[in-house]
Amino acid sequence: MSKRVLCVDDSASIRQMIAFTLESAGYEASTAVDGADALRTLETEGFNLIITDLNMPNLDGIAMIRQIRAQPKHAGVPIVMLTTESDETKKAEGRSAGATGWIVKPFDQTKLVAVVNKLIGA
Repeated sequence: MSKRVLCVDDSASIRQMIAFTLESAGYEASTAVDGADALRTLETEGFNLIITDLNMPNLDGIAMIRQIRAQPKHAGVPIVMLTTESDETKKAEGRSAGATGWIVKPFDQTKLVAVVNKLIGA
């Protein structure tokens, strides 16, 4: 059974690119349009990894991570921030919220797969 990854980004093209990249590497990818949509998805589905943008409408990535980390059933799921933000203050805020890793957009597909493989294996 393939490992499941939730891709959270308000850009449809980024969601599609992440999903395509992960599916090509043997993962099952689902998508959410923002943090609020991701939280609704997590109410009924489980994932091995979450990849999220930082800046999104309704609920940004850091606030979403805080809410996920407060839920015991999802507390241990690795969460990778995939964002255009490279500011050290934002990275520290992400780590403090519970982010496992940080990748800056535009991303290299091979490196993204390598990070996912390292965190959850194929």
